Amino acid sequence: METQKILKLMGGQCRLKSGDAAGNKSEKAGEIYLLLIQQGHLKPEQLKYAMRVHSKMTGCHTLLQVLQELKLITQEQLEETLAANRLNLKIGTLLVELGQITKNQLETAIRLQKESSVKKTIGEILIEEDFIDERKFLEVLSYQLGLPFYQLELAKIEPQLLKRAPARWYSQHNFLPVFQEDGKVTVAFPDPLNRENVDAAEKTFGKINRAICSKSDFREVISLMERDMASARAKEPDEKSVVSIVNTLIDEAVKSNTSDIHIEPMRDKVRIRYRIDGVLVQHRELPIEMGPPISSRLKIMAKADIAERRRHQGGRILFEMPRTGATIDLRISFYVTVWGEKIVLRVLNTKSQTHDLNQIGMFPKMLDRLRYEALDAPSGVIMVTGPTGSGKTTTLYSSIGYLENINTCIVTVEDPVEYLVDGIAQCSIDPKINLTFEESLRHVVRQDPDIVVIGEVRDKFSAETAIQASLTGHKVLTTFHTEDSVGCLIRLINMNIEPFLIASTVVGVIAQRLLRKVCPNCAEDYMPSPMELYRIGYSASDAKGVRFKMGRGCSACRFTGYKGRMGVFELLILNEPVKDAVLQKKTTYEIRKLSMESSGLVTLLEDGIMKAVNGITSPQEILRSLPRVSKPRPIAELRRLLGSEK
Repeated sequence: METQKILKLMGGQCRLKSGDAAGNKSEKAGEIYLLLIQQGHLKPEQLKYAMRVHSKMTGCHTLLQVLQELKLITQEQLEETLAANRLNLKIGTLLVELGQITKNQLETAIRLQKESSVKKTIGEILIEEDFIDERKFLEVLSYQLGLPFYQLELAKIEPQLLKRAPARWYSQHNFLPVFQEDGKVTVAFPDPLNRENVDAAEKTFGKINRAICSKSDFREVISLMERDMASARAKEPDEKSVVSIVNTLIDEAVKSNTSDIHIEPMRDKVRIRYRIDGVLVQHRELPIEMGPPISSRLKIMAKADIAERRRHQGGRILFEMPRTGATIDLRISFYVTVWGEKIVLRVLNTKSQTHDLNQIGMFPKMLDRLRYEALDAPSGVIMVTGPTGSGKTTTLYSSIGYLENINTCIVTVEDPVEYLVDGIAQCSIDPKINLTFEESLRHVVRQDPDIVVIGEVRDKFSAETAIQASLTGHKVLTTFHTEDSVGCLIRLINMNIEPFLIASTVVGVIAQRLLRKVCPNCAEDYMPSPMELYRIGYSASDAKGVRFKMGRGCSACRFTGYKGRMGVFELLILNEPVKDAVLQKKTTYEIRKLSMESSGLVTLLEDGIMKAVNGITSPQEILRSLPRVSKPRPIAELRRLLGSEK
């Protein structure tokens, strides 16, 4: 039969690319393509064509993804075929073939399964390591088992069915009734293959129809049932346990280098998440009853209004670490939601430390231009711009560290002071005693400063103060919130700052982002797919000979493939042509093009590309985090502009 010949060819093709084991898996996965042909959704000659295209691709695309990209099959046709036919495939192979996980992720999960002292299924490991969403995994599992997937909600379950057994029985045997139709009860199981649990369900309801549900949905419904029954007996958490939980959360956050702690009340639980390396990760869950006591404890620590739960509040906590005695500065925000107060604590690195400009991550030539053409200028405004959490304050203080000496007077106005530096006068805003931003800015120029540091340009008043200080011969360093360096100039114009003032005072603008670094312990060579290269702005020939890196995932990086973060920069020095363009109020595109041609501007995207070329970060991080406002220049030219060694 023609179809069978094609499926044999598939195995041969895969063996040529990845070895015999992969070829055997491909022959098994060929069952999907055979079913698509039998259902009339695909023709053998179309499959042959897609296989030829797939054989020439260098990325991680599966044959199914190629078929969909070529528009030979649709997602609906694929789902219809999988739902109508039970597949004789291992779940891992099926997930890879459907493009839900990569082959590397499957291999990592298999390795973890073998190394684990606790017996776990491959699905449990894939979900625990965030390789796949639980619901998406269960949808694919339902195709493999030929059983429907059901999203459990207590409100949708027929009450008379639930009353046939106590919540303890459902919890013990891991099943819940869903609905009854034609005298048969449909029962949802987190593990529908567990014979003991199926027998218990049949003992309760007689003949049943099995369905799959997620463990989290199951636990949520059971928890709600138990809480409803035990609400009268529920005890308020005692003060000692709340204090201990809050102290532990902060202690663990500091140890794991967390930048933000999110305490989020939900319908039936309190979720704790930490932002590590710029990405939110699940830390733990607490009972819903713990939400209000934790909120009250943190309000006491932040000196906020403990009785007010209807309005948003903010505050600050100086937390002393229990074991080390070190003081941690926390900025806290209480935000009122339908489920209670959502709390976010920003961990501020308030500590005495030296910031070295050489260590911020700039390439040599860009760093030299920052030093000699911006920081060494006798006066003028230097702005560090980027979104919240992009490392602006670190760059600002590294610049201060470069400028600070015995002959220089530096005065700062900040909200709050994040780094303590000997030898400079630092002021932390406190509106409660009328020590406001506006009041401090009026007095700072009377302190005979050589350099004025404004923590952040927030409005027209602070922007005008920075410019006026510069016009009187001061050097001003500040931060701003814009997407890139050229956008900073346009934003100042939109704040009704006169273009001639901007052109005569702004010396340079540093735009930046923080990208995750590839984990050095599990980094391996990686070739981006043609689509990834296209999205960056290159073709396969442009990236010929370049070796990118990607983390495979290991215990050192929590199996994310990334460990730590690094800065990506864009430095705009305002030379005469750029100043003239600002005076003429030219467009963002025109100013950027002129800056690239005349002042040596290297965009954020281009700087990120060179760091990916050097194996520091990955192409995926560039696509996730960096604005793509213009086509990047050739890699060889970027090496010349930045002074990259590789």
